[in-house]
This record gives sequence, structure tokens and C-alpha cells, in this order.
Amino acid sequence: MIKLITGKKGSGKTKTLIELINTAVAETNGCLVCIEKGETLRRSISYKVRWVGVEQFDITGYENFYGFLAGMLAGNYDIKEIFIDGILKIGGRDYDELGAMLARLDKLTGNDTLVTFTVSADNADLPESVTKYL
Repeated sequence: MIKLITGKKGSGKTKTLIELINTAVAETNGCLVCIEKGETLRRSISYKVRWVGVEQFDITGYENFYGFLAGMLAGNYDIKEIFIDGILKIGGRDYDELGAMLARLDKLTGNDTLVTFTVSADNADLPESVTKYL
């Protein structure tokens, strides 16, 4: 299942994501993963959450990112939630490619894993292939 947190830069998306992560730590039985470009969240989340910086794996583009997530899910069936901060920093600003990746990821995860993204864009700027996950 896919969930998006959208809004312009400075609208509080990362703060909302941190709150969701902290709630999940208390309520979820299973592994939690947080992925970001940079280290904004690293010290703000619980040590119980597996933090991943995409720079260390040289991930760029939505195709590479999808493969990374698919490999992560294949290697650990206990992952219940994945939180991704700043997907446009990782994959780029091609919203159609983002929509295509979200559709593939939604099929992959089904109802087994919740994947939450922050997207620094207004809903009006996003295509229907992306906004259907709001």
C-alpha cells in the first residue's frame, strides 16, 4: 500500500513523517525502514528503525530506486513499513516516472507493506497517476 504526504518545501512534511515513524515504532510488529537522501532524519528517529541513506548505494532515478526497494523486500519479509523522505530528490522531478514507479511498487507491496513518501509538490502539479495514492 502506498501513502503520500505532499506539499511545498517548508510545509511540515518531514515533521509529519517523523511523527508517523515514532507512532509506528510503538504500534507495529515487524521491521521499519526509513530511506532518505542526506541525514535529516537520522538523529530524529528511533534506533529501532533501520535508517538508509541512498547516497551510500549510489541510487539515482526511479528505476534504480524501485529495484532497491524490491531487493530490500525480497531479502526481508518482515518489513511492515517503509518511510521515504524526499522522493523527488532521489528520483527526479519527472512526475510521470514517479507515477509509474508508484504503480509498480503498489503491486509489489500489496497489503503486506505500507510505503509512505514525502513529495515536495502541490497536488495540483501532480498527475492523476500520482494523486491516486493521496
